Amino acid sequence: MKAMVINEFGNSNVFTAAEVAKPQATSGHIVVKVAASSVNPVDYKIREFGANFPFAPKLPEAILGMDFAGVVDAVGDDVTDYKVGDEVYGCAGGLGNLAGSLAEYMLVDTRLVAKKPTNLTMREAAALPLVAITAYEGLQRAGVSAGQNVLIHGGSGGVGHIAVQLAKYLGANVSATGGGDKQIALIESFGAQGINYKTQSVTDYVQQYTSGQGFDAIYDTVGDKNLLNSIEAAALNGQIATTSTMSELDLTFAHLKGLSLHVVFMLIPMIHNKGREVHGNILAEVARIVEAGHLKPVLAEKPFSLEQVAEAHDYAESGQAMGKVVLSH
Repeated sequence: MKAMVINEFGNSNVFTAAEVAKPQATSGHIVVKVAASSVNPVDYKIREFGANFPFAPKLPEAILGMDFAGVVDAVGDDVTDYKVGDEVYGCAGGLGNLAGSLAEYMLVDTRLVAKKPTNLTMREAAALPLVAITAYEGLQRAGVSAGQNVLIHGGSGGVGHIAVQLAKYLGANVSATGGGDKQIALIESFGAQGINYKTQSVTDYVQQYTSGQGFDAIYDTVGDKNLLNSIEAAALNGQIATTSTMSELDLTFAHLKGLSLHVVFMLIPMIHNKGREVHGNILAEVARIVEAGHLKPVLAEKPFSLEQVAEAHDYAESGQAMGKVVLSH
């Protein structure tokens, strides 16, 4: 089969087209004919800095790509939940010994997959898995529920725009930060309150949207130093979920407020082969929410083919994209 592989880690020109062996279905696995895949920050970080990551795929001829949507081509002897011809989506490869989605076919652990939402295209479905699982886990950890005041930092980003929609679906009063008119417009199109972090201080928007009491739950998809803004914006005994804590911060005020901090690193089940069924269950629930009309991914306007993966990585990494960058296979 055709695949886009890397033989070394580095910039986007490391991708090369290659003919590799088509995977065969094994116990607990299905082979998926990939129709579309999407680019996540972790994909281009592994491509560039993989030598520093213990969970990077082995070289040479490593196949990157975590997200996918496609059609079941073959099933393992013991697989009963899926049959040939089923449309599926998931986040199931591109690290460790799990070959990724930048290929014609992909071997997929059935615990990491679910039936594709029937009202989405393959491209739309491929944009969802990693960001939807991450958003869902963060909101779940933070205990987001109806009537709460919830703040999403980075509400127009990949994880953020899904978290905004899911928090609205859960019945929360949702505010979200963005850095310009386009970002604010997108946030508000989901029925949330847009906050321009460049023009509004934390004190101002906490006063405006929580009467100075602080947000009950905060999902910080920006992380790093922005966690200090989350701590400032949180209510007493509030909850903060974040996708980024790889920095040194003074947590004194988190202590004084009695805050709970939840770190979301959704790759853990894939890396450690522990709790993978949780991801499949989340994807099935996300598909139900999508089909009920409460969630829809935003795709970048610029389309790419599998062979254009280098350009797709550059475009995603540049920050120019509004929405998920997707490749059609």
